Amino acid sequence: MGRATARMLVERGSDVALTYFRSERALDPLLDTARTHGRTASTWQLDLSDAARTADIVNQVAEKFGGIHTLVYAAGPHVPMVHLSKVPPADFERQVVTDVAGFFNAAHATLPHLRESRGNIVAVTSAGTSRFPVRDGLSIGPKGAVEALVRGIAAEEGRFGVRANCVGPGMTTDGMAERLIASGDLDDTALDVARGNIPLRAFGDADDIAEAVCFLASDRADFISGQKLDVDGGFGV
Repeated sequence: MGRATARMLVERGSDVALTYFRSERALDPLLDTARTHGRTASTWQLDLSDAARTADIVNQVAEKFGGIHTLVYAAGPHVPMVHLSKVPPADFERQVVTDVAGFFNAAHATLPHLRESRGNIVAVTSAGTSRFPVRDGLSIGPKGAVEALVRGIAAEEGRFGVRANCVGPGMTTDGMAERLIASGDLDDTALDVARGNIPLRAFGDADDIAEAVCFLASDRADFISGQKLDVDGGFGV
């Protein structure tokens, strides 16, 4: 979803700073896309749990690009589907540090630059915080905390012209769902049940999520802040 969003931002005229945890080569197609469209794209290796390095890289990005207009947070490890009663506390703690603290580190470091640009934050979270999907609590719990932080940022930073919003992906054929299907966590029966819970009776894809992120990041959404746009085929209805 992050790659689809970055590609779409480039195609619509943005320069992009890309971070990766392990897979630098996975970003090569985005660098090619940027060159094709006459835009600038650069990459940095980053572990968001390292607050000092996160702040350093954010400052490097601002210096290279002459400022920062939008922070898109679309990070997080693969999360297996398991009932909360079976989640080891250490695993939950690790997920909170990775997801919630990671988002906070990125947002905290970026806010001074967003104040200067009257920019915005878009965090990709989950439609599951609106309607809980059983066995997905290890993902949904931390995502709910990220959404609370986004609302807090919207409330506190609005006086500087900074907006903050979330996009909540539902079931998609890309990203984590793709990995869950490949791992067997979501078998054909589970997929049929999931599809039956969606009024549109279909799954989305990464471009559906990217469209919502790009809209909220744009000036077309300049009076929208503190909100979450679920892109879920009606799952939360």
